[in-house]
Order: sequence, then C-alpha cells, then structure tokens
Amino acid sequence: MNRKHTAPDGLVIVDKPSGFTSHDVVAKMRGIARTRRVGHAGTLDPMATGVLVLGVEKATKLLGHLALTEKEYLGTVRLGQTTLTDDAEGEITASTDASKVTRDAIDAGIAKLTGDIMQVPSKVSAIKIDGVRSYKRAREGEDFEIPARPVTVSSFTVYDVRDAVAEDGTPVLDLIVSVVCSSGTYIRALARDLGAGLGVGGHLTALRRTRVGPYKLDSARTLAQLQEELTVMPIAEAAAAAFPRWDVDAKRARLLTNGVRLEMPDEYAAAGPVAVFDPEGRFLALVEEQKGKAKSLAVLG
Repeated sequence: MNRKHTAPDGLVIVDKPSGFTSHDVVAKMRGIARTRRVGHAGTLDPMATGVLVLGVEKATKLLGHLALTEKEYLGTVRLGQTTLTDDAEGEITASTDASKVTRDAIDAGIAKLTGDIMQVPSKVSAIKIDGVRSYKRAREGEDFEIPARPVTVSSFTVYDVRDAVAEDGTPVLDLIVSVVCSSGTYIRALARDLGAGLGVGGHLTALRRTRVGPYKLDSARTLAQLQEELTVMPIAEAAAAAFPRWDVDAKRARLLTNGVRLEMPDEYAAAGPVAVFDPEGRFLALVEEQKGKAKSLAVLG
C-alpha cells in the first residue's frame, strides 16, 4: 500500500554550513522532510554558520514570532580593511595599518556600539528600499542611503586581539568577539562601524550564530545529520521553550479553538505572545492580550 508520508509538526534547529543561503537550507529541508511546508525564522548570511531555526508543517505559523527573539553570535572582526559588503565576501575597498590601535581604543569603540543604538544596515542586505532589495540596488551601482534603525546590542565582548598581516601586506588586527543582540542587528555593520570609529576601517571575516531565543547550538544538527535522521522538536515543546505558557481547562480550550476570545489572566497582560495548552498538554494556539482578551496570533489546535 502506498502511504502518504506526513512530516511531523515542529521545529528543526539546523547548524547552517557556510556558503548556503537560508533559502538553500529550506530547499534542502523540503527534500529531507518531504514537504513543501518549511520556512525559516530570521536569515543568516551565506558566509555565516550556526543556528538557523526552521519550521515544518504547522510550526511554520510560529516562525514570524520566533524571528523577533534575541540572538547570540561569535565572530571575527578584522580592523584595517574595509570591504564593499562589510564582510569577507566583498572586494576590499581600503587598507590601513591597524597595528597601532590600542586595546583601550577598541574597548571605547565597542562601548559606543553597545546598548540601544541607531544602526545603518549594510548596503548589500535584504532590506527593502521603496520595495526593492538593498543588495539589488547596490549590485546595479545605484547611489542610495539606508536609514538608520534602532537596535539593541545587549553585550559586545572582545575575547582576543590577534596581530595579523592581510594578503596585501597590511598589518591588521583580528578581534574574536561575541555579541548578544536584538533581531535586525547586523554584526557586519558593527564590524564596519567599529573600524570606522577607530579610523582604520573594519569588516567581518567569520560569523557563527550560537543562539536564537531559547534554541542553542547544542541542539542544532548539520544537514548531513538531518539527512541520516530527521530530528524535529515537537511543536508543543518548541512553543513552551519560546513563549510564556498558559494552561486552560477543557471548556476554555474548546471555546478558544472555536474562535471565542477568552478573558486573559492579568499575569499575561504585557507578556507578548503566549502559548496556550489544553489539559492533555496539546499546544492549541499562540495568543496575545488585547484589552484583557486573548487575540489569536496562530491557531493550531
């Protein structure tokens, strides 16, 4: 008998390889999970590796909400060279001897880029300017400005400063850094702005995302591992890890799944998205408090 394969509902935490776009990973996962219903929460540049959260089947409804969570990165910032893309993928546009930059100056530069800051994203980012992707405008040689936007850099730490010599012979400094930041923060823009502030230019040469919200690298699997064994975090477990939990009785569960807007307890008033579970522990919906009532963001039950 030819049974139809059904992919499980849930999240897949992928350790993205370098050289893959986020869309490449989604395409690969569609083949592994044998379903078209796969999406990702927040993109990672092709050069970057690490945590990429994918949703399979019903879990795709959660992705927009997961994309907004805090992220953590490990990276290498090269001081002394500027590139077209603010990372190692782009051609070098300027080289300056960075060997005289002191650790105190680096720390002062990093302090200015920590906290609530205004950041101008890289011109070769996927941000839309008047409906057209920024990178498309940049490739076509357009001269345009991207407005600065507010982002939060909760921590920006330098673990090591290494003397190095670039391919063109320029003495440079490689900083091993970790960054914890809000969604929408560009690490390569931090590298660019740190170098600019120090007067020597800078760009990102390596980046690894180690966390997206509650999902960390230790629960991530490579595409090769997922090809061998598809590891899906059940949707209820994924929701409970990412959002505050509200357990309701059978009557409320029934009303909620029938579209009734339930009264929400005060404790969830400013909680943002809340995951609702029935008495059996099934994940029913993602809701948000609006005028004391539960407004549905995604219904799964």
